[in-house]
Amino acid sequence: MKTLKLLLVFAVSATLFTSCYTEEIIVDGYNPEPAPSISLNQLLNSYELWYVDINETIGYGETPFLQIAFTVSFRNGNLFANNNLVGIGSQGNGYGIQVGSYDAHNMILDVYHVIDGYQTFDVYQINNNTIELYNPNNDTSYFLRGYQRANFDYDFVFYDNIHYFLQEYEAWEKTYTSPTGTINEFDNENYLQFLAGGNDSEFRSSQDTNVGNPNNIYWDYTGIYGVSNIPGNMYLKTLTLDYDYFGNEHFELSVLNDARIELYHIASGTIYEFTGRGYIQYLRNAEGKQSSKAKKRNFKSERKENPRESNRV
Repeated sequence: MKTLKLLLVFAVSATLFTSCYTEEIIVDGYNPEPAPSISLNQLLNSYELWYVDINETIGYGETPFLQIAFTVSFRNGNLFANNNLVGIGSQGNGYGIQVGSYDAHNMILDVYHVIDGYQTFDVYQINNNTIELYNPNNDTSYFLRGYQRANFDYDFVFYDNIHYFLQEYEAWEKTYTSPTGTINEFDNENYLQFLAGGNDSEFRSSQDTNVGNPNNIYWDYTGIYGVSNIPGNMYLKTLTLDYDYFGNEHFELSVLNDARIELYHIASGTIYEFTGRGYIQYLRNAEGKQSSKAKKRNFKSERKENPRESNRV
């Protein structure tokens, strides 16, 4: 993640992402746009990063590698993606990791993904920085918005998706407890885990101590968690851990760096710090092998039928 809490970047990003998130793409009854005057390869290379605007997706299918990615980049036949929030903006010089290769011809994009295999798309240029990737095999369109690395707000993407950041470690270990604050039940919790996949909101907690390997942690409790925004402060979130009949624990959540978070326990006034253990790189694990972790970005808006039809002969 690039430098956190840069006020200048925040000011620029307010303009940058306002258009990204508020522009409405009208699809009902539209006709296929004419092919641009430049080639598809030139179009794909006209921006260094293509942000996958997941909530604009139309159709009921899913293309797995686009469902995971925050950004994709097309570089001389090689496909790159930012699948993780840890390291976003710095990993691969901002491009992320290579996830496959591609071939572009006659407004058709063929992708050869290292895990998902062959995927094909009809490409439509919506406006000067938005393209539609229509997958005729699942009748679903993804909308990508183009940016250069220099004016892309990595911090906004990071903080707007904190929910997924918490899932990028096998466990979070409590490494600091403030001397101030009243004694409370959460003092006994030493590990947290936020699970990807499933209902996408499940956490586990443990009272184990000094566990070297996250796989050896005994999880005492499983519950539901939620992350919410605090109006007027992009960098501060609220975290709720639902312990069912034990009651809920409420925190203010701050990110200290890519591997450390601060939890301010609202009821007791205690500050905790948790450090990430066992980083999960989506697509590849620490040994460089393909990872099968079931993480994906979920839609925040209602899915709707896709009016697009393939015009392939």
